Amino acid sequence: MKIAIISDMHIGYERFELDAYAQAKDALSLAAQKADAIIIPGDVFDNRNPKPDVIASAINIFRDLSKSGWKARVSSFISSRGEASYTDVPILAIPGTHERVAEGKANALSLLGLAGLLVDVSEATATLEKDGEKVAVFGLGGLSEERVKQRLQELKPSPVPSAFNIFMLHQSIYELLPFDNSFIRFEDLPEGFDLYVDGHIHSRFESKVHGKPFLIPGSTVITQLKENEQSKKGFFIYDTLSGVYDFIEIKSRDFVFRKMGFSEARPDEIMQRCDEEIGRIVSNNASKPIIRLQLEGTIEKGRSPSGMGLSSLAQKYSKSALIEIDTSKIVPAGLEQELESIRSSKIEQMPIKELGMSTLRDKMASLGIKGLDVSALFELLDDSSTSAKSKTAAKVLDFLEHYASG
Repeated sequence: MKIAIISDMHIGYERFELDAYAQAKDALSLAAQKADAIIIPGDVFDNRNPKPDVIASAINIFRDLSKSGWKARVSSFISSRGEASYTDVPILAIPGTHERVAEGKANALSLLGLAGLLVDVSEATATLEKDGEKVAVFGLGGLSEERVKQRLQELKPSPVPSAFNIFMLHQSIYELLPFDNSFIRFEDLPEGFDLYVDGHIHSRFESKVHGKPFLIPGSTVITQLKENEQSKKGFFIYDTLSGVYDFIEIKSRDFVFRKMGFSEARPDEIMQRCDEEIGRIVSNNASKPIIRLQLEGTIEKGRSPSGMGLSSLAQKYSKSALIEIDTSKIVPAGLEQELESIRSSKIEQMPIKELGMSTLRDKMASLGIKGLDVSALFELLDDSSTSAKSKTAAKVLDFLEHYASG
């Protein structure tokens, strides 16, 4: 059976909303033509509370997919939470961190499952069948770092006999992101599966877990504007009979990342070089590319990077490129040592949210505080509901008061 693995479509991503929609649709449509089934390891949506028009866009995509002439079908569905499946269409998905809500609440991805447009296999096993072959998929939706290991121990996922078994999750992995010791490691994943599939990480990655393939297809849309996102977007197709897999590229907007070094440069010199570099990139790209210039080094003494007027370049090239110029690594002359310290730190590679959670975890550990789910706290405080924030703040205060008095 040929299984398409598509992840992190982030439908509704406001910065590049049209790209997110078009590239998700392209990936899913192409997969339906080439594969017998589709599995999605999280983040179909960019927001846990997507706007109605965003949900409508997703419904339109998956409704069309459900009408494809699928030969594979879901023959059985077993949920650890007693939930049901409402379709036998071979499109299996789990919620990611962007869709995660409080435990027990419906999320945006589960709504697509309730509508019968896909099968939500979070903490469940769905078995696909085609021409006598069975493929079983167990899914674990995105969880907080503090919760995931415990939940794996509680669920004890195990392979289905006489089937090709896939374990699908949506988590940070320490071997790939060695920033936080709370991230799960390869050794924490359950043994006995034939293929391991992960989402959450936006770059394509291939490895081995317990001697079996471990695949991350990466996102279908650019969101973080990092250097490693310059590679082509797409998805994997894995052949369960041969064990061979291929990466299928999709049409996506070009992303060009450039590092530019300066030494005691004048603002007009920096402006001119940036202008020339953008001009060269634009002239070599027929489509409207995304360009990110990362400026490094020093500007002449007495000058500030914020006063260089580089934002005018985005306006100048607005019809031919989408431009971002990062000046966070260029400093006034004399501060090179501090700059080098930032460059050599792994912390700079961490998303700001993960950096905040990691810092809080370290502080709690140094104080001997246990029992507070940092990831869940961040998720709840990020909720748009003021009442939810108030309740969460009250719980935190109660916890700290109890700890201080205990």
